[in-house]
Amino acid sequence: MCGIVGYIGSKPAVPIILDGLKRLEYRGYDSAGLAVLEDYQCLGVRRTQGKLRNLEDSLRLSPLNGAYGIGHTRWATHGRPTEENAHPHRDCHGDVVVVHNGIVENYLELKQKLAAEGHTFVTETDTEVIAHLVEKYFDGNLENAVRDAVRQLTGVFALSVISRKDPDKIVAARSGPPVVVGLGDGEYFVASDVPAILGYTRDMFFLADGDMAILTRDGVHLTDFNGKPVKRQVSHILWDPIMAEKGGYKHFMLKEIYEQPRAVRDTTLGRVGQESGRIFLDEMDITQREFKEFRQVRIVACGTSWHAALAGKFMIERLARIPVEVDYGSEFRYRDPLVGKDTLTIVISQSGETADTLAAQREAKHKGSKTLAICNVVGSMITREASGTLITHAGPEIGVASTKAFTGQLTALFLVALYLAQVREAVSAETSLKLVDRLLHIPMQLEEILRHDAIYDDLAKTLFRASDFLYLGRGIHFPIALEGALKLKEISYIHAEGYPAGEMKHGPNALIDENLPTVVLATRDPADELSRMIYEKTHSNIQEVKAREGTVVAVACEGDEEISKVADHVIRIGSTDDLLLPILEVVPLQLLAYHIAVRRGCDVDQPRNLAKSVTVE
Repeated sequence: MCGIVGYIGSKPAVPIILDGLKRLEYRGYDSAGLAVLEDYQCLGVRRTQGKLRNLEDSLRLSPLNGAYGIGHTRWATHGRPTEENAHPHRDCHGDVVVVHNGIVENYLELKQKLAAEGHTFVTETDTEVIAHLVEKYFDGNLENAVRDAVRQLTGVFALSVISRKDPDKIVAARSGPPVVVGLGDGEYFVASDVPAILGYTRDMFFLADGDMAILTRDGVHLTDFNGKPVKRQVSHILWDPIMAEKGGYKHFMLKEIYEQPRAVRDTTLGRVGQESGRIFLDEMDITQREFKEFRQVRIVACGTSWHAALAGKFMIERLARIPVEVDYGSEFRYRDPLVGKDTLTIVISQSGETADTLAAQREAKHKGSKTLAICNVVGSMITREASGTLITHAGPEIGVASTKAFTGQLTALFLVALYLAQVREAVSAETSLKLVDRLLHIPMQLEEILRHDAIYDDLAKTLFRASDFLYLGRGIHFPIALEGALKLKEISYIHAEGYPAGEMKHGPNALIDENLPTVVLATRDPADELSRMIYEKTHSNIQEVKAREGTVVAVACEGDEEISKVADHVIRIGSTDDLLLPILEVVPLQLLAYHIAVRRGCDVDQPRNLAKSVTVE
């Protein structure tokens, strides 16, 4: 959840660390701090409460200079978001400083033991315990002290440590949350995520659980927690650094909404045969025969990715005719799930480091299931541990509220569904060709939606004062109703609820009045009988809302004139196959949420109490 950046080289460290922290502020922004070694004598530390600009102001008033150091932007877990609790944390003598992402579950026990040995603590955090442990075990060699310290920790952690008594060295360790190491020309970097260091190097690798990296000016040395040397494959990241900048947009979220046509196009690229209609999935240690013989599919995800998983259930069951269950990553391993060799477990995570999803993946593997990862980050933990990987190629997503990663996941799930259908001979060649053709037209249809941004700004003027929203959908459109509600509540702080439209009579009708806007997904595929049936039922639900004086915002396909007779506001999208409509439907909901949040004066990129990557349970 928190962001870590470290640098060692010949350049001034502070500007590089600050630049990296800015790119990681989506991971946490309750407080921030950094530490550098000045003139090989003094560990200079600056910490501030609040957003990163407060730290920048502090450094302007009292500069620090040094050629290596570590920094941190915090999302509070243990201890309030105060300057006292901000990272880096120090030992009693100020010789060791630590930045940490994660939770030390046994910190109270360790703190009591250390206090009994004479250590004095000044913060409420679990991280301070790590600094004191490193001090306790320090014998002149920092990495040995860190190894001894981390072996005492229970929980999950990613950390970076420097010491005045063992200069020109940064020691990083991982057990859970992500750690990426960047390799430059005579300079080396450590960070929580790729965007932090992408402006300086594209050659990097992720630490695995139990790895420790020792960064010096001469290079990077890797060991496990017992000191045994290990090797990790270096990846060349293809993201352009400019992709992690706002590019002229007011917010990262808006930029990422507008990048969705490219994200869908890039996720599809190279995986479909336009003339044959065939789907090609590489990076698979799962044979076609295994795909054909799976008896069930489990999809595991959290948050927005869970909504994509729900839509994926409809895609896979409809096309491949195989039963699918969808689980929250946080619940999966706590109910002794019934999975085995006949089960394909699909795990979905934008970052590839989501703690709950990763734990679920390991549980499925332990029970004999093959796992297929849908992820946006090459080399992340979930991709490394999966039997097969489908990278979404959405590029870095900085806004906390996921947009383009979600549409990339929907695209990837459609590819998996059609691939399963083909290897199981559940669809004809003619149907495959039609579906591939419609998929390839989705980016152009998204671009058309995005040309009409003013519609959402105007609609936001009417709706932004509402205190509650209801989102309705049926079938595959219900997960998009959930996602639309989540986007609104995440960034505007308006209470919003997604609901199956068919369940209105079982409670939600009691809420409807003139003060409750109801957003209804009322799209249809005229060539699909099931889609037409769903549309007719949804049309009836709109009339129920109107009969109770509710305000209806309908998302409908072009050419549908009937909807205008019953809805107060109609948002038009293009028509396509029913299983692909969710990719088009979600974009208007993202834009509506964005413009409402802006009208309410909210920080859409960094909503309160949320962080981008949930890397602890």
